[in-house]
Amino acid sequence: MDIVVVESPAKAKTINKYLGRDYKVLASFGHVRDLPPKDGSVRPDEDFAMSWSVDGASSKRLSEITKAVKEADGLILATDPDREGEAISWHVLEVLRQKKALKDKPVRRVVFNAITKSAVLDAMANPRDIDVPLVDAYLARRALDYLVGFTLSPVLWRKLPGARSAGRVQSVALRLVCDREGEIERFVKQEYWLLSSTLLTPRGDSFEARLTEFDGRKLQKLDIGSKEEADRIKAMLEGAAFKVLSVEAKPTRRNPAPPFTTSTLQQAASSRLGFAASRTMQVAQRLYEGIDIGGETAGLITYMRTDGVQMAPEAIEAARSAIANEFGDRYLPEKPRHYSTKAKNAQEAHEAIRPTDFTRTPDQMRGMLDADQARLYEMVWKRAIASQMNPAEIERTTAEIDATGPGGKARLRAVGSVIRFDGFIAAYTDQKEDDAEEEDARRLPEIRDGEALDREKVTASQHVTEPPPRYTEASLIKKMEELGIGRPSTYAATLKTLEDRDYVTIDKRRLFPQAKGRLVTSFLESFFEKYVEYDFTASLEQQLDEISDGRLAWKDVLRDFWKDFSGHIDEIKDLRVTEVLDALNEELAPLVFPQREDGSNPRICPRCGTGNLSLKLGKFGAFVGCSNYPECGYTRQLGADANGGNGADDDSGDRVLGTDPYTSEEIVLKSGRFGPYVQRGEGKEAKRSSLPKGWAVAEMDHEKALALLSLPRDVGKHPETGKMISAGIGRYGPFVLHDGTYANLETVEDVFSIGLNRAVTVIAEKQSKGSRGRTSTALAELGDHPDGGKITVRDGRYGPYVNWGKVNATLPKGKDPASVTMPEALELIAAKAAKGGKKPARTKAKAKPKAKSKSSKD
Repeated sequence: MDIVVVESPAKAKTINKYLGRDYKVLASFGHVRDLPPKDGSVRPDEDFAMSWSVDGASSKRLSEITKAVKEADGLILATDPDREGEAISWHVLEVLRQKKALKDKPVRRVVFNAITKSAVLDAMANPRDIDVPLVDAYLARRALDYLVGFTLSPVLWRKLPGARSAGRVQSVALRLVCDREGEIERFVKQEYWLLSSTLLTPRGDSFEARLTEFDGRKLQKLDIGSKEEADRIKAMLEGAAFKVLSVEAKPTRRNPAPPFTTSTLQQAASSRLGFAASRTMQVAQRLYEGIDIGGETAGLITYMRTDGVQMAPEAIEAARSAIANEFGDRYLPEKPRHYSTKAKNAQEAHEAIRPTDFTRTPDQMRGMLDADQARLYEMVWKRAIASQMNPAEIERTTAEIDATGPGGKARLRAVGSVIRFDGFIAAYTDQKEDDAEEEDARRLPEIRDGEALDREKVTASQHVTEPPPRYTEASLIKKMEELGIGRPSTYAATLKTLEDRDYVTIDKRRLFPQAKGRLVTSFLESFFEKYVEYDFTASLEQQLDEISDGRLAWKDVLRDFWKDFSGHIDEIKDLRVTEVLDALNEELAPLVFPQREDGSNPRICPRCGTGNLSLKLGKFGAFVGCSNYPECGYTRQLGADANGGNGADDDSGDRVLGTDPYTSEEIVLKSGRFGPYVQRGEGKEAKRSSLPKGWAVAEMDHEKALALLSLPRDVGKHPETGKMISAGIGRYGPFVLHDGTYANLETVEDVFSIGLNRAVTVIAEKQSKGSRGRTSTALAELGDHPDGGKITVRDGRYGPYVNWGKVNATLPKGKDPASVTMPEALELIAAKAAKGGKKPARTKAKAKPKAKSKSSKD
């Protein structure tokens, strides 16, 4: 019996059915080893030696694989057919060699682009060795990402407290988003006017023609810039005689796009289905690994991480057969279509994303798939089918029209199209083609050369230029692909990291850079400009591709990179924080010091009138503060609108909401370094409450402020214990509390509306899950603290946290416990220890044995 290793259990289950009793398929559950998140995992001084660690779950899987291999006849590594899949096979093989489980047993590597019986059996019949250059490219990429992250991130923490991390690809993607925001801020709107006329043919048919020339001057989009000029031309046209100068009908063809690649699939799923990149990949992964179809499990699409745009010859023939059956012979070209990729640095060797069986139409599959799977499969099927269909045949008609009047001469143009044969459009069109199709729907009536036309009306419409749009996930992925930044397998993870780090937020599918993200980008552009340049990052990607092709040695690439990068890091370490802030004040002036409506100097403190505003750094990040501190305590959250856009009605940033009906104290909406909050009264005894997430500053009023300041709210006494149940908002969100038991509520609004019965139910549900108790099991050990003692990641009653002795530092909301690094842990521990004054108990040194006295017996 041979052991076959794949990544996922779903894949293992499907393949097991294909191979039969002579094989046993086991899953590695993805990567089995990784670089430990601590300094020294990659050691440049030791010729880039790398240390690998195995977590608890992977260790169990590897033990199962090792045991099975020892009892087997041979090993077959069947992980995914890309760089990551090759790396997983390499890691599994290295571990088995270390455990001496292989001895003289044969080891084979097989790859298949689709999980179908024929594809798997064909791959098993054509094994190969591990692709060493591909593994080298993985090692180089992993080492580079580690060295950049673990070298650059600590510099960020020291110079910009509150910044989370920097990464080789992540930082460049963030720069794209921030650069676009800068373009929007610098954009100056420009007014322009467009003129058109509705005209009638002698046969009574109407159509619209647009002005293209006036008094011998060809007009561009922005040439008519005022209402006065537009009215003058309009008056001339209203008194003009119109005559057709020429009519030209020109046939054109529109060709189909190639089948999907990873990035084009993510773009289409975003624009058509509203899927995030990560959601697209999750659904595609399920379609690839296999769906139960009438008792048979089969993969429905080919591998979904690819730059390739070509389909295998047998797939092309299958697609052509399906076209003839579904659409008819007229839609089938004489010869198959062939495509070549236009993506910069494309290097993936597999096919485009396509159905594994074109006879499985979307209509047939719809009842066997969930809604998201069905919609994505339909898109993949239709795009692949369309790629092999005949072009659409379109007739485009252009009529040039002369207008002569007492005020001058003008020329207008009417354009219309008609689809003579829909071709591939019958199956699929992308967004641009959809827009073109709408244009094609505007048909012109019969217009003849030289005939006179009647004027029905003349329209002058005002327009204003728009700034460039913010990136969506889809358009950012497209831009990264054009620049050669990142790879198909990295796009979704990169975008997710930016969102998790609070560097960007996504609103109505648009990416908005947060103040923290813009701060990090400006810092990197000011002091690490080379390493966030698009061309430099693309060039590095090119070198990694050359490694995978066997044309470059991976350690040579690392040496060249590290020599310059480490030297630059050493220079930046000596920078004073004041130098960093001066540079950021200049670079981020529109964000830090927005223009004021009264035209006053935006850098002068609005409270004291004499101090200068500047970026300041606190424990939790950057904010804007006055140079006269502590005499003047004015602060403003970075990114807050100094004109009141963040809820302030005056330059002090404060807005009076009313008075408390019971205490007669004034209630004020304020903006501090940690965000907006409401305050009742003054001084140390003042009651304060931060605005909950999702509450807009502009919508804050007296009633909402009173509700916030009344928390925690008594809900009622528990019917069994007689103890009070209260509701409030804590650091982990809305909750109800009873006798030491906290239970989370779904929304902030629940805090103000929840009744006694519902509260009792929520608490009972929480108690039924059982208490975790005061002790918790370590999820991971990160290593030793510089002052001694183990640092671990644990899961406690209020969520995951980092532990060092008696110091427990809660992880930021949304932080994956498995991704905590040693530097991040040290930072959290230091902040917690400084706040609470705790230090772990030091282990007492063992007492040295007393020297024997001379009188003691030998």
